[in-house]
This record gives sequence, C-alpha cells and structure tokens, in this order.
Amino acid sequence: MKTTKTVRDILSRYEGETPGVKAKLHSILMQGRLGGTGKMIILPVDQGFEHGPARSFAVNPDGYDPQYHYKLAIDAGLNAFAAPLGLLEAGADTFAGQIPTILKANSANSLMSGTAGKDSAVTASVDDALRLGCAAIGFTIYPGSDMALGMMEEIREIRAEAASVGIATVIWSYPRGEGVSKDGETAVDIAAYAAQIAALLGAHIIKIKLSTDHLENPEAKKVFEAEKIDITDQAARVRNCMDAAFAGRRIVVFSGGAKKGANSVFDDARAIRDGGGNGSIIGRNSFQRPRANALEMLGKLVDIYKGRD
Repeated sequence: MKTTKTVRDILSRYEGETPGVKAKLHSILMQGRLGGTGKMIILPVDQGFEHGPARSFAVNPDGYDPQYHYKLAIDAGLNAFAAPLGLLEAGADTFAGQIPTILKANSANSLMSGTAGKDSAVTASVDDALRLGCAAIGFTIYPGSDMALGMMEEIREIRAEAASVGIATVIWSYPRGEGVSKDGETAVDIAAYAAQIAALLGAHIIKIKLSTDHLENPEAKKVFEAEKIDITDQAARVRNCMDAAFAGRRIVVFSGGAKKGANSVFDDARAIRDGGGNGSIIGRNSFQRPRANALEMLGKLVDIYKGRD
C-alpha cells in the first residue's frame, strides 16, 4: 500500500528522529485494516505477568497458547501485537513479518506484597527486540509511585538505545502508587499529566487509560475550573489528553481495561475517535472472548475508527 498523506503528516511530527524509527512507526501505521488511516488497534498480551494465568486465560483457554494471540491479531487485521519476551519468542519464527511486534521490556506481577511499592522489573532488552525483528519496545512507568523516578531513568536509557538502532518506543504511562488515590489513577488531570510525562520522555506512542471527570490535584483543579476546560464527556477528556501529548503531535492509544460488555467497548472507541485519539490497545476485552466473538468485536472497532458507525 502506498503511504497515505495522513501517515506522512503523522511521521512529520517526529522531528529529529532517525529514519529507522520512522520506518518502524510507518510499519505500524500502515498495517492491517486501519492501515493508512492514522488510527490503530494494538493487541497487548502482558496480562499473564500482571494478573497471572488463571485470571488472564481460564475464561478462554485458547489464550494459554501464545500462537493463538498472534493469529488473533493477524486475522483481525490489527496494527501490532505487544507481549513480553517469552510470549513473542513462542511465535517469532512462525509469524515473522506478518504483523509488527512490540516487545514489552518491563513487567510487574500481582504476587508482590502490598508494601513493596509500585515498580516493574526490566525483563527484556533492545538486543532481544532486534533479534526478534520488533518494531518497538514497550515500557511501563507509574507516575505517582515512589519508584517513578527510577523507572523514568530506566526508560531514558532504553529509549536512547532503541532509537540508535531504529526501534520505536511505546510508553505505558499508568498513574498509581503512593502519590495518587485510587480515584486519581483515572482522574482526567492525572491522565493528561501521565500523557505529558510520556511525551517528555520521548515516547513515540503513548498508552494511557481513559479517564473520569474526577480532578485529583487541587492546583490543577483550580486551573480546570478557572479556564472552564471541558471534561463533561469522554470525548472531551480524550481531547484534553491529546492536548497534553504535544497538542496531538504524539500518537496516543487508550487501554481497554478489564473485560466488559461489547457496547461499552464500542462507546469507548467512539469517544476516542471523536476526541482525536489514535486508537485502542485492547487486550482482555478481545482475547478473553471466544475467537469468533473477538473477531466480530474487533471488526466493529475497525468500522468505528473508519467512521462507519
């Protein structure tokens, strides 16, 4: 497929980047049923680390097989597939070149004690990403955690190494930890702050959560109220987060969260589209459904992002 004007315009916003990084972003933006539109859907399967196998895959046992997820992402016509090292290795030869992959380079787990602090271990390297032919590396940071500064230093080094060999960086920017309340993890002012931090760290693609109309930070709340910033609906809150991502100069995708009804997933996608977001990174809401249902739902999401619904 010939590169579209939309994709050329998006890539032009990444000034100072190497041709290799832009080529990898191009491969993601031009892949699948949304190729060339500037919108994207990514399948992430790192939940086995984060939540454990039973909570992740027992509801749809096909998901225990790493190759199931490769096939789902490819057959649904998605833009990319993201997973930790071992899972990507388990299908890297069979599916080489069929879909851009994102190597999740750090992970946490739910077996840590409640007093351990919100942090993640580095579990893969840029060399691993090169060996597996990945388009990008993925890395989680926890703004609000007492461990956040160390995580930012880790991704600065990994991001620089990745860019030097033409690999893009996706930052999962998830507020949590000692500095934010539970409601604050999805507060609109905190979500926008998380997007800004990821952009400032050099993320090429930013992953954040959809937000609520809660305002967590008292000083930010004063500004939102004084400037009458619209946060009345989800599309408006998406727009606010896109503003925080360098006025939309960075690609931002929004996570799907825990499994929920299909109509809620579709409503989220419409809000992301209408708010100027770039798309969805949707894991449990796809692979925890039977394959036929997942393909139907993902096909509907494609139609929504194409403006057909």
